[in-house]
Amino acid sequence: MRALYIGADGVVALEALPSVLPLEGFLWIGCERPAFEAEAPALQAALLRWDCGALVDLHVSDLLNAQLPSNFDYTSWYDLLVFRRLAASTPEPGNGTNGNHGGNGAAAGAAQPAPALVDTSPVGFAVYDRVLITVHPPQCPVRAYFERRLGAPGGVRERGGPRLPTSPADLMLRMVNHIVDSYLDLRRLLTRQLGALQQALLHPRSRFHDWQVLLDARNALHLLEDTCEDQRAAMQEWIDGLEEQPPHETHLAREFELLRVRSRDVLEHIERVLSHVRRLQQSAETAVQMHFSAIGHRTNDIMRTLTVLTAIFLPLNLITGFFGMNFDALPLIHTSTGVWIAVALMATLGLGLGWFFWRKRYLGTQRR
Repeated sequence: MRALYIGADGVVALEALPSVLPLEGFLWIGCERPAFEAEAPALQAALLRWDCGALVDLHVSDLLNAQLPSNFDYTSWYDLLVFRRLAASTPEPGNGTNGNHGGNGAAAGAAQPAPALVDTSPVGFAVYDRVLITVHPPQCPVRAYFERRLGAPGGVRERGGPRLPTSPADLMLRMVNHIVDSYLDLRRLLTRQLGALQQALLHPRSRFHDWQVLLDARNALHLLEDTCEDQRAAMQEWIDGLEEQPPHETHLAREFELLRVRSRDVLEHIERVLSHVRRLQQSAETAVQMHFSAIGHRTNDIMRTLTVLTAIFLPLNLITGFFGMNFDALPLIHTSTGVWIAVALMATLGLGLGWFFWRKRYLGTQRR
């Protein structure tokens, strides 16, 4: 657990929780989920000491629950927001799936990328008037990123970076916005993987066998869609709560208006992510439909060619069957030129039928 004081003059790291709250600024208490579970009694005592109100037991359980979907709740003391991350987790070595498509061509024998592993671990926020408590999954980069951006001790603040947050709600919205924007890396990964799968599906000489990879990719998209819908619902409830706030004094009205603007911006980002996920789902389903349509078209071409060949050889079989009958009075069987006349007749008939079917576009790859 790490406590930071954020004021107008900068950010100060605190070695321990203070006995009283500073007169200006606010505290950011960030900890990983195991540390929060261990330090919860001390943190609850500090909240009571600061006259902030302790966390409700059910909310503590929500912050410790690693499977909880995104949601929003509130009390008279604080607001609680649980927001699931959208990030690509690194696959373990040896767990990748390589596919062999068989056949010939550029896509044949190419190894397919492993399906994207999506990390949707929740991040919890307890937003007081002057205290922000964040609960992160282990090794979550969000806290380290904001410590670096804010210029906390142990990291150098970036030049030209954003101004310091003015309230716990402001910092919380910045973290949520960063969580949503981190989907960009995952979006590129999913787009690249689905693009490779679509090329393999639609390659004319490929025999696609990596259905498990495609199924895993579609399951990842369904998971992202559910996560985004939960995020949107939680953020909408947060915005509704801001709209229901009573009128504030003049010096606080602008701050609340900025919070509303930032909240609407976060909601817009979530909508864009959700829209892109649905486009990827539609693209994957379209590729599968086109794949089976191409297979059906290829099957029709094969059956058409076989039917034409059968139609060509059927009269030839009739001629050979006719001259193969055991009768002495058949024409041409007792002459030296009879066999050549029969061969010439069959060749002429076969070539004529072949030319006829070719003109009808029953043979070859010629298109209208």
